[in-house]
Amino acid sequence: QVQLVEFGGGLVQAGGSLRLSCVGSARTFSNYAMGWFRQAPGKERDFVAAISWSGDETYYADSVKGRFTISRDNAANTVSLQMDSLKPEDTARYYCAARVERVAKNRYDYDYWGQGTQVTVSS
Repeated sequence: QVQLVEFGGGLVQAGGSLRLSCVGSARTFSNYAMGWFRQAPGKERDFVAAISWSGDETYYADSVKGRFTISRDNAANTVSLQMDSLKPEDTARYYCAARVERVAKNRYDYDYWGQGTQVTVSS
């Protein structure tokens, strides 16, 4: 099992940047593919980005491609999401997730979730 804790959310103006981090508790953190999802009030939890256990494979939602970058540091049990050129429509609660299989985009494929961190982008 792995416990996940997200950091780095906050309030930012449109066009600004934020960096989210997620720290995992498992000593075998490098065995997990990791994903970032987000959920706005009244909406479903949507895929944002995902990265394989090795970091060799990364995937992005079309809405964030070219603006967000996912990365991981297995030595520090951390996965990060660098968010640039933020837009008001990026406002949501962002969740980190883990699964012990190949990297995936479907939230139902992930077994472990953090509590989330709020990102608010003002216009």
